[in-house]
Amino acid sequence: MMAKTRAVARGLAIGVAVIGAMGLVPAVTPAPLMAQGRQVLTHETLWMMKRVGAPSISPDGRWVVYAMNEPAYEADKAVSDLWLVPADGSAPPRRITNTKGGEDDVAWAPDSHRLAFSAKREGDEDAQIYVLDVAGGEAQRVTTVPFAARKPQWRPDGGAILFEASVWPGASDIDSQRKARAERKDRKFNMRTYDHSPVRYWNEWYDDRRPSLWLQSLDDGQPARDILSGTALAKEDGFFGVANGDGGVSLSPRWSPDGKDVVFVATTERWNAAFANVGYRLWALPVAGGEARELPAGAGGFSDLAFTPDGRHLLFNKTDRVEEVYSLPRLKRLVWNVGTAAEDVTPGFDREPAQFAVTPDSKSIFMLVPEGAGENLYRVPLAGGLPQKVIAPAVGGYTALDLAAKASGPVLVGLYGSAVNPVEVVRIDPVKRSHRLLTQVNVAQAATIDWAPPERFVFTSAGGRPIHNLIVKPPAFDPAKKYPLFVMMHGGPASSNPDQIGLRWNYHLLAAAGYVVLMSDYTGSTGYGEAFARAIKGDPLRTPANEINQAVDEAVRRFPYIDASNACAGGASYGGHLANWMEGATKRYKCLVSHAGEADLLTQWGESDFNYGRELSSGGVPWGDSPVWRDQSPVLHAAKWSTPMLMTIGERDYRVPLGNTLIMWTALQRMKVPSRLLVFPDAWHWITKPEDSRQFYREVHAWLAHYLKDGPQPKGGPVKP
Repeated sequence: MMAKTRAVARGLAIGVAVIGAMGLVPAVTPAPLMAQGRQVLTHETLWMMKRVGAPSISPDGRWVVYAMNEPAYEADKAVSDLWLVPADGSAPPRRITNTKGGEDDVAWAPDSHRLAFSAKREGDEDAQIYVLDVAGGEAQRVTTVPFAARKPQWRPDGGAILFEASVWPGASDIDSQRKARAERKDRKFNMRTYDHSPVRYWNEWYDDRRPSLWLQSLDDGQPARDILSGTALAKEDGFFGVANGDGGVSLSPRWSPDGKDVVFVATTERWNAAFANVGYRLWALPVAGGEARELPAGAGGFSDLAFTPDGRHLLFNKTDRVEEVYSLPRLKRLVWNVGTAAEDVTPGFDREPAQFAVTPDSKSIFMLVPEGAGENLYRVPLAGGLPQKVIAPAVGGYTALDLAAKASGPVLVGLYGSAVNPVEVVRIDPVKRSHRLLTQVNVAQAATIDWAPPERFVFTSAGGRPIHNLIVKPPAFDPAKKYPLFVMMHGGPASSNPDQIGLRWNYHLLAAAGYVVLMSDYTGSTGYGEAFARAIKGDPLRTPANEINQAVDEAVRRFPYIDASNACAGGASYGGHLANWMEGATKRYKCLVSHAGEADLLTQWGESDFNYGRELSSGGVPWGDSPVWRDQSPVLHAAKWSTPMLMTIGERDYRVPLGNTLIMWTALQRMKVPSRLLVFPDAWHWITKPEDSRQFYREVHAWLAHYLKDGPQPKGGPVKP
């Protein structure tokens, strides 16, 4: 499978500065020198940068495939194709697909010559599985099913492909699935029906389809068959897979080493979501027929399933099922088909193994570990122990990792980037503690932009916690001048401010108009250990906001170029919650910007796409005795509001639904606070359409310019009494 990348979750990261003709980058990457004549970053420059996807290396270690998106403001002009590059960098990358639609879920065949992927091509009603020989020729469609076929997995002998699909219940084969689909399309009414929670997730309403696993033989020409839906497990009322941020549901299947079983993640507790943490479990299903059996890993959350190359162990990340707002994923090892319980690989390691890859000899594991603003490379023995840091770049970090399973030695590839270097595919050398570029997609353009890596500093909060911060300076920076301050508050809260490029709230694009940008990893942020992330429990807004304000004071003390009297603050999602809280908690900001912000804890609990975690955060049910529900609901402090606020929201947002923004807006108008509301009808939790994004930045810059630089009044004017 193509390696995942955390850059997606962080806001779509977009190489690295080249050092020497071979593109060798040392472990300690120096900040790029600022040159005369560099350009100020614009939305057009940022948006039109080509976007390099996570690399996947062939089993023999010879080839690396990756997707590259060539964006456009006009949707029909954007292009996404697969590219291939030798893992040794001996030749430049070449495009191996050239179609209107892109390819997803790329997987190498065991022979290292073929690729499988999911794509919706001409004549396809839904995405199907295609196979492509990298030596040349056209991709061949291998499935014809009446639903979207996703996430192909090659059987170890290369003779069949497993894939995932969401299917209608009670329909056991392709013909019955096609009939069930037609019946639903022919209904004369349009209605959704629910008897349990949850009813929606991120940007999609749930229907009665369920996840399943299908097998497509490549040898006998027979149609694909469902190997899961007929089992007792799949027929349980609460059966379901893991919901993903893109609205999809996955069982994360993996073939057993001998190809006789498929291991996957599923729950039978789906309907418990309204009143408990849903527990998932590991299952093994015999492909030849029979019932699924539970593996001895216990209940919790599972991700990143992988067998070691020698087939003896199953590895995975697991979060415990506990009554906490956050649990650190921990790397586990399970001896395959023995029956002994899973064991910790990294006992006592208080950091997340975000991604991992096993060496061909099955003796060592490389891991990507988020720490503060960076993401570092670690190594740990498969037998277990304390991971050892291999590479910790001074600027940026690695956002994807893959390793050749059948090479003679460790062949590692990944993505590397920073806030001033769009990500590029790299070959990682753990011995030399360095990497070199396999692609140079955006290197030349990045060198033309007037930007500098974020400056980092740490201070101790009033509560005694170390708070890590980033400072981004504007273009043509002059330390003798004074600059207005924009305080950007990250979402989550179980997240952090990474030293990476993002599209949604780009640090340098916000700074481009002449602002210093400050970002703080407040209590509740990740990358600083489990206790730090859990400390937000029962205190969802007050302490993080106080720490951000303390960070402003500390930044002003350290950096004389910041104009302490000229500051605004803003954020999205949980950052929007904080912006709404700041409205009543402080008068230090001249204006605020809130995207998808929570106005009322009770409203958010009832309207959002999950609720139980919010009860844990707020100390119990809303009708219980916890004062948090009232004390830390921003709208209940509206009597103190006076700071001008710009509010933005996607109309299809189910994570922080429109109702929260309307409550906030109504209260602002009722209190006669200068305010402006922007509703994006086509957006969900994030504003992703290019023209919508461009207009969002225009509006934000106009708002900041008016309050921080005496710019013109945003259209609509102040509220008059």
